[in-house]
Amino acid sequence: MHPSSITTILFYLFFIILCFNGPTMVVHSQNTNLTTFQLPSPLPKWPQGGGFASGTIDLGGLQVSQVTNFTKIWATNEGGPDNLGVTFYDPVAIPQGFTSLGSYAQPNNIPLFGHILVAKDVSNNSSKPTLKSPIDYTLVWSSESLDIKKDGEAYIWFPVAPEGYKAIGYVASGSSDKPPLDKVSCVREDFTDTTNITSGLKRDNDINLDGLNVRDSIGGFMVQNMSVGNLKGNPSNSMPNLNQVKALIQAYAPVIHFHPDEQYLPSSVDWFFQNGALLYHKGDQSKQINVDKNGSNLPQGGSNDDTYWLDLPQDGSSKDRVKKGDLQNACAYFHVKPVSGGLFTDIATWVFYPFNGASRAKVKFLNIGLGKLGEHVGDWEHVTLRVNNINGQLNSVFFSQHSWGKWVSASDLEYHTGNKPVVYASLHGHASYPKPGCVLLGSGGSDMGVRDDTAKCDKVMDTGVGAVVIAAEYMNGVVVEPPWLNYERKWGPKIDYDVDKELKNAKKVMIGKLKKAFQKLVESVPSEMLGEDGPTGPKVKNNWSGDEVV
Repeated sequence: MHPSSITTILFYLFFIILCFNGPTMVVHSQNTNLTTFQLPSPLPKWPQGGGFASGTIDLGGLQVSQVTNFTKIWATNEGGPDNLGVTFYDPVAIPQGFTSLGSYAQPNNIPLFGHILVAKDVSNNSSKPTLKSPIDYTLVWSSESLDIKKDGEAYIWFPVAPEGYKAIGYVASGSSDKPPLDKVSCVREDFTDTTNITSGLKRDNDINLDGLNVRDSIGGFMVQNMSVGNLKGNPSNSMPNLNQVKALIQAYAPVIHFHPDEQYLPSSVDWFFQNGALLYHKGDQSKQINVDKNGSNLPQGGSNDDTYWLDLPQDGSSKDRVKKGDLQNACAYFHVKPVSGGLFTDIATWVFYPFNGASRAKVKFLNIGLGKLGEHVGDWEHVTLRVNNINGQLNSVFFSQHSWGKWVSASDLEYHTGNKPVVYASLHGHASYPKPGCVLLGSGGSDMGVRDDTAKCDKVMDTGVGAVVIAAEYMNGVVVEPPWLNYERKWGPKIDYDVDKELKNAKKVMIGKLKKAFQKLVESVPSEMLGEDGPTGPKVKNNWSGDEVV
């Protein structure tokens, strides 16, 4: 690829504001070899009520819907992931009265899976309509100097919005002539938000085409120093009611596969309490408190100030039994919240493990245990389902992995039965992954790291069985939160391991430079993997009220 004489401009392709992932798509073009993705099973008929899954969302003067018919504008046939290039599309068969907000693109190494958002002004406000055509276009990128296999040339345009309006997406064309002004609409700025309030999808498929970076992510085209706005939704008109939430859980609840060697399995919170969990108070550790069912005697609210913590039973046999959990009667806990102002619903699926096992490491050709490093009482893990509120379609899944995680498109998931995604929980640490295998954590490179091992076996948990909805704040009191949810202190004691001693024991099998490299590796992994502190519950996590951390 030759260097470009054009100023390097970074483009990021996002899929929520313009592109709603979905199961059905028609492409009107020649030489398009992409397959289209469909969920394994048809969407169910959702329970009635409100505006959820009605085909449109009313934002209060602005109606939005989605289009699944595309025509190809331009494509490269090499470059990017798997050297398969990228394709840009325009929507076709737009419903009468609606207008496009921009173009769509995606890498060619994944199945075609997306929707284009279209909008209609229903404000009856002729002096200040919710939609207006741009007043001009600015050329921000051209493929003319791109020296790879391509179908002609492409030009990326930024719509210049009238005063008081925002462009929501960018326009791709196959001509150096400016697109028609009525090709797309700009949205009145009180319906937009300039912050990107949703996180990216899986980023393994980034494309860099000589200054054009196309990324599987969300929010509309975002261009360096020339960003577009995001639509603000209206949760009161688009979010699912409780019956619809329960139907969504039954349709999409993940099925978790545990490692064949996993000793520390999940349990229900009530089981943990009823089998001897103890509450401790700083300064009065000699007076342990048995926890009531539902945690009704746990301190409520406050902050994580180290004054209270939970621990396992003191009796040795009871402690060992509780550590292992109770998979047969375990259940998942669901928190439902609006995303992008109600254009999407996030359903966070929380699973509780009474105990987190020790970490293991790979050092070149050696696999070694890390002693007690990584062990801690109480482990909360989650995956999040992102659902399109226009039709109730599963859009993507967030896999939480220690202090980070990643979004994976529904088109790139493994499914158990129906439309239930498969989640692989890592051995001892319980991090969530979309595929089985071994991931090495830390800065040790490809042959050194702390191991996250996942595999398929007959130890599985269907999180839809016995599902408990624990919070949905937008429903204004319809869902009653259990008392334990508002216990915001630690779910396990702080454990002060002698890290140097544990590492010294691990290093006994190493020679030479391996010891120094191993020490550096351990210092680079998250502290939670070394068991330095007791974890907090779901409501204290940053993603409880905000978006997922990637």
